[in-house]
Amino acid sequence: MKRPLINFAFYFSAFCVFISQSIYSQTDPFVFGDRLPDAPELAASGPFPVGVRTLELIHANQPNIQESNGTEMPVYDRPLRVEVWYPAQENPDAKMAEYTDFLGTTTDPTRPLKAFTFPGRAERNAVPDTSQGPYPLVIVSHGYLGSRVLMTYLTENLASKGYLVVAIDHTESTHENPGKFASTLYHRPLDDLFVLEEMDRFNQPEEGNFLSGMVDASRTALLGYSMGGYGVLNAAGAGFSPGFVGAFSQMTSGSQLLATRSLSDPTYPRTVDPRVKAIVALAPWGMQRGVWDSEGLQSLRTPTFFIAGSEDDISGYEDGVKAIYEGASNAERYLLTYLNARHNVAPNPPVSPDLDPADYMHYSEPVWDEERVNNINQHFVTAFLGIYLKGLDYGKFLDLPEDSLEETWTGFLPRTSIGLELRQARP
Repeated sequence: MKRPLINFAFYFSAFCVFISQSIYSQTDPFVFGDRLPDAPELAASGPFPVGVRTLELIHANQPNIQESNGTEMPVYDRPLRVEVWYPAQENPDAKMAEYTDFLGTTTDPTRPLKAFTFPGRAERNAVPDTSQGPYPLVIVSHGYLGSRVLMTYLTENLASKGYLVVAIDHTESTHENPGKFASTLYHRPLDDLFVLEEMDRFNQPEEGNFLSGMVDASRTALLGYSMGGYGVLNAAGAGFSPGFVGAFSQMTSGSQLLATRSLSDPTYPRTVDPRVKAIVALAPWGMQRGVWDSEGLQSLRTPTFFIAGSEDDISGYEDGVKAIYEGASNAERYLLTYLNARHNVAPNPPVSPDLDPADYMHYSEPVWDEERVNNINQHFVTAFLGIYLKGLDYGKFLDLPEDSLEETWTGFLPRTSIGLELRQARP
């Protein structure tokens, strides 16, 4: 039986793309986030050149959990370093930025802390393009331990599509600056909300900031991975359970600080910022540890896109991410599942095959090709944020059969949506 001509056309087209990218790669090495030949449609970079700058922020008078001694809670001016990616003016002489991150630990002498660099596709300190601003704001929160440059494949990609993207180095939660886990538990959602306030402030002309006229904080998304997912869900309305608040109190010698992030505190619902229009939670941590109960999850009303591996061994799946998705019954929500994947469905790939195995596994996904995962995430996050922050007609990329084996999903080349599931639900 003859094969349909469309198959030949598909394979010939894919071959041409492969050849063109092979030629391209000889002069321009592959960078995290570059589009592979089999990437889905919306993974492609957008029309804007991308600029990047580093800012140092100070959140004044915050509880200093790191230095608490069990009898009193000191306060401090909490430093937050952030990386900002933004649409930039065209510059034919632009030199692409390099990013610095860390591997290893400060506590294990067999894995000393080491810095490493990797290239990006953004120009350091580029001139902002205000011609189509202000741009919707996306705030990005890394895992524990992690960094603000853990997901440059996504942050640069979104900026090229007309978003103002800010990724946080959460103090006391990075490789370079690890700290007490209790500090991470308390500060994550508050860091996100503080950065939202700062970006809105920097947009004002009287501030004289390079972001003036660039930030539309009224259209904000919070995006978090692992502990970052934990933080963005709480920041958007998923109140912590009484049991988790009690566990935190025991961890911190009786501190009731976390109660303010629970529905037991009548002021908590008023902290849910109406400017936050969408949430992306990649492998969010906490459900297996009792962080949320049914009431807390039902208090989440912000449209949310969950991404998870079906074999997540850190956050859990059936009793972890999927349980959060099912419990958040008052929110419009999606759950993209990588079948057989574990926890690392969000970060850049490992930088080298020669890493210490523990460092390598901190970033790697044992079943899925990480560069392909990056492209798929770019596609779906673009579709979701396009709908909820920009009002774009991207519904066809999300209105899909749950099982990708039923038919090739819209936006994917034939045969390439295998291994994925997409659930969706509305209140």
